[in-house]
Amino acid sequence: MAPGVNPTGLLAQVRACTLCAPHLPLGPRPVLQHHPDARILIAGQAPGRKVHASGVPFDDASGERLRAWLGLGKDAFYDPRQVAILPMGFCFPGTGKSGDLPPRPECAPAWRAPLLAGLHRLRLTLVLGQYAQAWHLPTPVGEAAQGVTEQVQAWRERLQGPGPHTLPLPHPSPRNNLWLQRNPWFAQDVLPALQARVAAALA
Repeated sequence: MAPGVNPTGLLAQVRACTLCAPHLPLGPRPVLQHHPDARILIAGQAPGRKVHASGVPFDDASGERLRAWLGLGKDAFYDPRQVAILPMGFCFPGTGKSGDLPPRPECAPAWRAPLLAGLHRLRLTLVLGQYAQAWHLPTPVGEAAQGVTEQVQAWRERLQGPGPHTLPLPHPSPRNNLWLQRNPWFAQDVLPALQARVAAALA
């Protein structure tokens, strides 16, 4: 936990964070959405350049696709009492040869545990992409790590039993268009169940 964290001012401290400022090409601008009453948590990757500019989570093509997947309009999606949005890295990490760089490693160890501890009414956690899945769905010792496809294919098992539930999803980025084309079962089978579970969590 970062020095000086306290429950009352936690969100303000996160938004003022400069832990990895020397490594951020556009400087720090933490982007997240958090309220103790949130029923759904979206655990993502890191803001892209457009989100860094606006300061609004998923204010891009990935967000449009994600809201369609969830069956949510912007009013519900951006209501922090309904949906918390906590990427693995809160600031834009920069761009590499094949897209945005991974989330900065300083962020999650400093802030994730206290922020998650402040979400008291969660019914559903949606885990987008490999970095969030590695944190929220760690591989048990002695077992082989699963890729995103294998994680998502186990969606039925993840939704069994009493909640709250944690459901892995592919990242909604346009870079995953080919994955979606190769895995039509995701749209056919997972999305209807996902939308029903989202509606139930917010009911």
